[in-house]
Amino acid sequence: MNALAGGARSVVSIDSSESALALLRKNVEANGLDDGRLDAVEGDVFTLLRAYRDGRRSFDLIVLDPPKFAPTTTHVEKASRAYKDINLLALKLLRPNGLLFTSSCSGGVSEELFAKIVAGAAIDAGADARIVARLSQGADHPVGIHFPEGSYLKGLLLRKA
Repeated sequence: MNALAGGARSVVSIDSSESALALLRKNVEANGLDDGRLDAVEGDVFTLLRAYRDGRRSFDLIVLDPPKFAPTTTHVEKASRAYKDINLLALKLLRPNGLLFTSSCSGGVSEELFAKIVAGAAIDAGADARIVARLSQGADHPVGIHFPEGSYLKGLLLRKA
């Protein structure tokens, strides 16, 4: 929605939920935005990003907002692989000077670990990327003082050189 409202020439939105995409289309229409610039794609993001890579597609801006891959620390190893894979694919699809907003809402993945995972993805992608900003959830999602690792959102904004 924000990309369309901000004047993006085209937007690809991938979600595994058709109902989520239907809601997106409804909101685009309700806000008077040009739905001709929106490509709402239902499917597995890993499969689709690989297909885009193989088809030599590229993007100026990519926003990764995956579901919670690690609800607890017992899922961290599997989640780390998923976060690395999705970020590696995104970095390969990103044009030079492109921006990647990437995030994790997994309580089992710390900010430090998430940053290391993304750095590893950049190395494996052969991408020279710089952290432009560290992001977190808004004030409506406070972090409990006794459970800071439960922070909802860990995010990074990267610029690819």
